[in-house]
Amino acid sequence: MKHSALGPVIAIANQKGGVGKTTTSINLAASLAALDKRVLLIDLDPQGNTTSGLGVDKAAVERGTYDVLMQDSGLAEAILSTDNQGLFLLPASMDLAGAEVELVNEPERERRLARAFSGYDGQGFDYVLMDCPPALNLLTINALTASDRVMITLQTEFYAMEGLTQLMDTIRRIRRSLNSDLEMDGILLTMVDRRNNLAVQVEEDVREYFGAQVYQQVIPRNVRLSEAPSFGVPVMYHDVRSTGAQAYLAVAQELMQRNAALAAAQGREG
Repeated sequence: MKHSALGPVIAIANQKGGVGKTTTSINLAASLAALDKRVLLIDLDPQGNTTSGLGVDKAAVERGTYDVLMQDSGLAEAILSTDNQGLFLLPASMDLAGAEVELVNEPERERRLARAFSGYDGQGFDYVLMDCPPALNLLTINALTASDRVMITLQTEFYAMEGLTQLMDTIRRIRRSLNSDLEMDGILLTMVDRRNNLAVQVEEDVREYFGAQVYQQVIPRNVRLSEAPSFGVPVMYHDVRSTGAQAYLAVAQELMQRNAALAAAQGREG
């Protein structure tokens, strides 16, 4: 799926909650922006934690993801600038919780976001990241249908692999019926504590099974990462020297390298 002004669109997904989707969405977007990329971050989670994590009051949002999905607003009109240079936000409003119910009987309900992207006529972005809700629901399906790639955040815990098969199956279904161009961006291991034998074992199992699809960089458990949302800023603006901030900067660089390699491979195929 090619969007002329929206270069690679990446959904950050996992139907399990508490696995670092929102933390990754905010801090990866901020890290890419710090590396001189122009980034759009889309909050598709009705909890709106990505929105509040960037210091935006959900209750004060006039136009956001809900309005774009319901076709009451164009994408360009709903995008907000943030206090972080190069980072822009399509916020979640209080109404987003009702979007799924309201979309159920709408025509082409799975393609609302893709249509908004195709009609976008604003200034271009180097990357678009989407924070998906912790469910394989209509909002997540809209994200996957509109995306070029999907990044899965995976916590290194006992139940990490549980549900991953279901998510992979959903991705295959989306490829077959709605978005044949959807690719795996990779699996990012989050909340890693290598002092914990179980976490080490889970990481080894995931790397053995998924190989190069797993990011080399991992996200450690880090107090500064947990604190940053309460200040309404990405962790690099809370404590840039923290292991959490440095880890997300490294993930951003790895993402850019993967993107360059993929573009080169597609160029050879073309």
